[in-house]
Amino acid sequence: MSFKALTPGATIGILGGGQLGRMTALAAARLGFRCHVFATEPDSPGEQVCNRATVAAYDDGDALDGFAAAVDVVTFEFENIPADAVRRIATTTPVRPRPEILEITQDRLREKDFLRAIDIATTTYREISDATALARAMHDFGYPAVLKSVRMGYDGKGQVTLTPETRPDEAWRRMGGEIGILEAYVDFACEISVIVARGQNGALATYPPVENQHTRHILDTTIAPERIAPEIAMRAEAIARHVAEKLDLVGVLAVEMFVTQAGEVLVNELAPRPHNSGHWTIDACITSQFEQLVRAICGLPLGSVEHHSDAVMKNLLGDDVERWREALNDPAAKLHLYGKREVKPGRKMGHVTRLFPHR
Repeated sequence: MSFKALTPGATIGILGGGQLGRMTALAAARLGFRCHVFATEPDSPGEQVCNRATVAAYDDGDALDGFAAAVDVVTFEFENIPADAVRRIATTTPVRPRPEILEITQDRLREKDFLRAIDIATTTYREISDATALARAMHDFGYPAVLKSVRMGYDGKGQVTLTPETRPDEAWRRMGGEIGILEAYVDFACEISVIVARGQNGALATYPPVENQHTRHILDTTIAPERIAPEIAMRAEAIARHVAEKLDLVGVLAVEMFVTQAGEVLVNELAPRPHNSGHWTIDACITSQFEQLVRAICGLPLGSVEHHSDAVMKNLLGDDVERWREALNDPAAKLHLYGKREVKPGRKMGHVTRLFPHR
């Protein structure tokens, strides 16, 4: 399908109504684009800032067709969108990143296999089909190890840490998926991520690595840039660029990595869309990750990734959102609230970025 650069006034379709779609729509509006969100629930964070919304299930063919006909290009804001829905849209309207990338990254086993095939290091892993296979693998892998659902897991969902006391049948039940992947435990010094943007002409723009600190498997704090040795930072950025090129990405990609105690860099997960660890770019960089996504999928030149400030981004999880006034009392803090009506434990309700300008 041929595709020419879009100009202001065109409409971007966003699959998913969460906060990533919301922030993408805000960035698109600044460049003069309209956005149409497809969400499964009304009054989603994305719908609140878009001029049009389709609220329907992802298996509603008529709704998908109407959505595709009303927009000029489509992107997605999270991976757990049924691939069939995305492929249906792609028959009539350009989808960026392409559906094949979504299918790789929404399946942990396919993702790991892809990374190994392009010579990217990961932790040791094995496909697990049932509790009996898990028992055998636990004996081979040793402890601790991590059992994950191959599909539909995020923010710690569908993950079980295995210890010598863990019963295979109980771990399999807790994981909750039809197929699992067992991963060897990584003794890491830190967790980092690199966000890379790639345009339709193959141009690349890479943000510096950031350190990610998690609480109960949910990202709590991002420190930007990460304070690691320059050679490790360069290696991490090179890995992200290599993955983006091998995927033939048009859009943005977050590459989550472990830096081991020995200084080795192992890729953990890929996210072919804006990422929580890139929120700092809104306030600290010349071009945010969200604007880069808009530029890339619309066929426009990528912006500068230069950052004028270091930053610490902290998620407002659950009841933390009640402390929004504290952020406004700090003149160096930038508050971002997502417009979610219901507060739940661990739910991402917003974030605060504290800036440390370069002198």
